[in-house]
Amino acid sequence: MTTLIPDPRPAVAATTPPPADPPDLLDMLESEALHIIREVVGELERPVMLFSGGKDSVVMLHLAAKALWPAPVPFPVLHVDTGHNFPEVLAFRDAAVEHYGVQLHVASVQDYLDDGRLRERSDGTRNPLQTLPLLDAIEVHRFDAVFGGGRRDEDKARAKERIVSLRNSFGHWDPKNQRPELWHLYNTRRRPGEHVRVFPLSNWTELDVWRYIAREDIALPSLYYAHERSVLERDGMLLSPGDWAELRDGEEPSVRTVRYRTVGDMSCTGAVASTAGDVEAVIAEVAATTITERGATRADDRLSEAAMEDRKKEGYF
Repeated sequence: MTTLIPDPRPAVAATTPPPADPPDLLDMLESEALHIIREVVGELERPVMLFSGGKDSVVMLHLAAKALWPAPVPFPVLHVDTGHNFPEVLAFRDAAVEHYGVQLHVASVQDYLDDGRLRERSDGTRNPLQTLPLLDAIEVHRFDAVFGGGRRDEDKARAKERIVSLRNSFGHWDPKNQRPELWHLYNTRRRPGEHVRVFPLSNWTELDVWRYIAREDIALPSLYYAHERSVLERDGMLLSPGDWAELRDGEEPSVRTVRYRTVGDMSCTGAVASTAGDVEAVIAEVAATTITERGATRADDRLSEAAMEDRKKEGYF
């Protein structure tokens, strides 16, 4: 008769835990952004957050409140106002500032035009005129860190940025002189007069931002969702009519159902034809698109192949 000898090894199934679920991408992105915000607030004395009321800056302020809870957000927000901003966005900006209990600084391009420090451009757009008011506000308030909502998927120049990016005493950026960021270690050291730009959303995509907005139930200005608006078609873009430019021959405004993927100066920010009236519909629309929001809707980035990089070198965000 054959004798069966018991296997002396322990039963693997009884001691090995089931495989863990893979980490959620939004959890990972959120954790990284919270870490960046906490590091900068802990290391630097006078940070500020750029806040226009647009979706990326709204998500960034939400993250700041979450990162530092239960303490209030300990730094102010700064808006560089071109004077051509969407009224809906300005109203939302003011409501958000009140909701989060933060101080708002406004650097006005119009003030610089009124006193001659800047001149209007022939094309009517004021986005490129934001650099000088921004740099002056940083100097006047002695900000040593400026949080911005730039993401690497938006533009080739923004893809070159480090998460913590040094600006020299003139506010200029040198894309060839950047610091390594291995193992989530960020170098915030600077000399007097210098400051750092900090991009907590660097590794996010437009789709990530919208999925996070849905998950966190974050409110946004209404023009991010489909609505009827008078627009004119110019250079392949749907622009809101305004007093910044005369109508060209053949241009006739018409009422269309549109939404905005990004918000900025009305003279160079285009709408897209869309029926996406809620966040889930927007997510489905963004998931199917093959063009970034800046590539599709920002005329100022079409000025040249390196338009964004040239402005960033001069101090633009």
